[in-house]
Amino acid sequence: MLHVMLMTLMMAATTPIAPPALPNQPVPTLDLARYAGQWHEIAHLPMFFQRKCLGAVTATYTPMPDGTIHVRNACQTADGQQTVEGVAKIEDGQPAAFKVRFAPAWLGWLPRAWADYWVIEVDPDYQWAVVGSPSHKYLWILARRPDMPRALFEDIKHRARQRGYAVEDLLLMAPVN
Repeated sequence: MLHVMLMTLMMAATTPIAPPALPNQPVPTLDLARYAGQWHEIAHLPMFFQRKCLGAVTATYTPMPDGTIHVRNACQTADGQQTVEGVAKIEDGQPAAFKVRFAPAWLGWLPRAWADYWVIEVDPDYQWAVVGSPSHKYLWILARRPDMPRALFEDIKHRARQRGYAVEDLLLMAPVN
């Protein structure tokens, strides 16, 4: 009996983990004019630079004449409101893969000053979007409204899990009804 249990444990320990059921990649097309504007953050994976945000999180994207995108993130904190501004640029000609920088412009030459920002899912009517990264370290669920229906949120979470994101760690920043 012990032999059978040990064999079962060894097989389980050496069985490769299945790859994610959905690919973690940017959507193939993104209409930047429709994506631009203000988004409300519904949830995100924990990260250092949002540690003080308590709610009312917004991200506003404004296309610039030089082809970059002005990014303004804001959130409610215990001390009031926190805002940060940055710039995004399209990466490798992929319309939904961006590099984003919040560091000062003079640090823009440093590769570590830029972070990956991939739109991995977007509603056909651009009413909600999911943003991730190749490392699965970052995930944001965004909506045009400051709330989201629970059924939609759960569907989005399910697909994010299938892409390999740790959705059990998501922090809610807005009502999910």
